[in-house]
Formats: sequence, C-alpha cells, structure tokens
Amino acid sequence: MATEIDLVHADHEHLLHPLYHPSAHKTPIVWVEGRGAIVRDITGKEYIDGLSGLWNVNVGHGREELAEAAAAQMRQLAFYSGYVGSTNLPAIHLAEKLAELFYPSINTFFFTSGGAESTETSFKTARFYWKAVGKPDKVKFISRMKGYHGVTMAAMAATGLPAYWPMFEPRMPGILHIESPYPYRFVNKTPGVSDGVAAANLLEEAILREGPETVAAFIAEPIQGAGGVIPPQDDYFRRIREICDTYEVLLIADEVITGFGRTGRWFGLEHYGIEPDIVQFAKGITSGYVPLGGVGINDTIRSAIESVPPEKRWMHAFTYSGHPTACAVALANIAIIEREGLVERAAEVGAHLNAALKELEEMPIVGNVRGKGMMAAVELVADKATKEPFPPSANVGGRVQQEMTARGLFTRVIGDTICIAPPLVTPVETIDRLVQIVGESIAAVSP
Repeated sequence: MATEIDLVHADHEHLLHPLYHPSAHKTPIVWVEGRGAIVRDITGKEYIDGLSGLWNVNVGHGREELAEAAAAQMRQLAFYSGYVGSTNLPAIHLAEKLAELFYPSINTFFFTSGGAESTETSFKTARFYWKAVGKPDKVKFISRMKGYHGVTMAAMAATGLPAYWPMFEPRMPGILHIESPYPYRFVNKTPGVSDGVAAANLLEEAILREGPETVAAFIAEPIQGAGGVIPPQDDYFRRIREICDTYEVLLIADEVITGFGRTGRWFGLEHYGIEPDIVQFAKGITSGYVPLGGVGINDTIRSAIESVPPEKRWMHAFTYSGHPTACAVALANIAIIEREGLVERAAEVGAHLNAALKELEEMPIVGNVRGKGMMAAVELVADKATKEPFPPSANVGGRVQQEMTARGLFTRVIGDTICIAPPLVTPVETIDRLVQIVGESIAAVSP
C-alpha cells in the first residue's frame, strides 16, 4: 500500500492543481473522508470544514442519499447527449423544479458543468439576445472589482481579482470593471446620497462613459465570495436594477456561491427584493458531489431565443449539458435541503455564526467582521482606526491559516481576510468551536 510520502511524490510528479505553484504545495493534505461538517486526512486527523469544500458542500459530507441517487441513475442511464432533439428524465424534472424555486421571471434553464461555464453561457446569451432584438452593438460587459466569476478566458476577464490576470494577458476585450460596494472600505464621494446608491451609481457612470448602445450586461454576485465575503449595502441592488432598466442593460446574477440556501434564502438577490434577467448557478445545486452548473433566463430572453430563424439559432453547447447523473444528484440534493429545512437553518445558525464572529472585533487586529447566513469573513488590519492593511511581507493571513489548520479548522484565507462558510448542517457546538479556533489563531499571530 502506498504511503503518504509515496502519494505526495506521485501528486508532485503528475498533478497540476488550481492556482498552482510548487512553493505552495510542498506538504499537501491528502483528504480521504468526510462526514457532515468534518473531514479527515490520510493520517487520521480530523478538521472542521470551514469552507464547505469550496463554498459548495451545502448538505454536508457523506450523504448516502446522493451516492444512491448517482448509482441508481448510472445503472439506468449514466449519460446521453442532451443536444437539441434529445432529452432525459432527470434534466426535465430538474428544470421543472428550478422553475419553482427561482425568481418568478426565471423559468427556463440550460445546464453546464460548473460556474465558469455558466459565466461563459451568460455572456454568450446576452450577446445573442441583443443581436436577436436588433441591437447588435450591445456587446460589452461590466463587472466589479473583487468579483469572482471563474477563470476561463471571458470569465477571468470579468473576475475583478487582478492576481488572476498577468500571466494570461491580454484579456478578452469589451469587459470593464467598476468599484465594489465593499461597505468597510467604500469611499462615498457624493454628498446626500447613501453609500449603496453612490456605489451603484458607478454603474451608471460606466454605462454612460461606454455608451448605453454598446453595453450588453452587468454581472454581479449578490454577495461577493472569493473577493472576501462582501455583502453590499441594503439599497445597492435596487438602484442597480433601476440603472439596468433605464439603459437596457441585462442584469446577470452570479449565484454560484449564494444559491441553494447559503445565505439563508434560496437565492441571494431575494435579500434585496429584485430579480435578475439571467442567473447563473453551480456549487450548491449538487453540494459538490458531482459537477453541475447552469443558467436560468427570464421569459423575455427565452422568447428571443425561440423567435429567430433556424440559421440564427442559439449555437451554444457543452457535451455534458443536462447530464442525467448530475441532474439526478441535484434533484436528490434539493430534496435534502427541503426536507431538512436547511435554508431556514442557514438563516438561524448563520445568525449565530455571525454574532459569535462579531465578538472578535474586540481583538486588536480585527478590523471588520461581516456576512450573511452561513457565509462570513473576518478582515485583519494593522491599524483599526485607519483600516490600514498589513504589508504583504508580514503574511499575517497565511500565518493565521497555519494556526487554524494546526487546531483542526481548514478554511481559506484571502490576503488577510479569513473566509468562513461551513456546511449548512454544521451543529451549533461545531460553529462555536470554529469561532474559538479563529479567535485563538488570530491571538497567536497578533503583534
């Protein structure tokens, strides 16, 4: 039997990992098992899963129901093409179910294998729509700094995290960024206007600068995730919706992280009382058990797709769109979320999580604690009064991460921001232990 050393050597020899550099992968953890909110490595050590795998294991690890759903579908029909002219039962039933769950105006769905494919689908669909309705010059996209939409070529260009760009330049043209609403750091330069409206008005300025006749869509996460868990001001998205309507710009909601209960609602924009024109999803739809994503489109866009002549059809496709096994797992996953009341639980336990983390703001280097539902962040700063960050050379976030891992909490740290998004099934006592570890780890590296 291969030893841990043998396995790590084989990993180094044959695997490239996401965001790869060998300096960051000298001693990888070899994961072997998960149950609920706990994961175990090859040495037998257990950890609290502080990020639900990668924001996605909403129903927790080790759910036999999902393994059984996959196995049953594989025995019957593991895969068949869902290209036009073909369909399958799980894809039909999943689309029907999503029409019940999503925003009222979103009733039609296309399935992908993940979030980046969903972003590419949203962008192509937006361009298609404007060509179909006679406005072919509307081809540009506006995104936000600190937004994350994937790292395929168009998705990477929309992602507002510059670290992802340099070695893959030039980026796809026609994609620009505005500032994040980032309540902790946003500087409002418009007297008499709320911070949320002022941040949203940056979209209007960008549209007018580019020319409304050239802008196809604005893409935004209801809560920015990989940028550091940033909920916007409460009035931000209402103003965004007004601006999109005024200038005929489609609103794309990236619900890849916020969908399927993560924030205490089925979908994130429900908190803000608006509906998007296109919504994209992945991660929590199957709780990560098999890859699946997709986009939902409103009835107006659906009508445009159906109105064009055959030679101008929506010529977009993926081999695995509507994958029967993935759709069967998604249906079983949604059934668990409904049966166990996990959306409501995320709101209740998430409030406890955020309140407990908020107490850490008393610590000398904790500048800001923020979140919504089972999604939170703790931002560390060198000076609480000025919000001055630590210099990168201090590696404060990395050192805190090492301390958390040593204490049995595995999660992601982005710069000096600790991200927390445990499974929706996480027991309250485990939440309390998680918060305790975060506090102990911060204290361990405080100057």
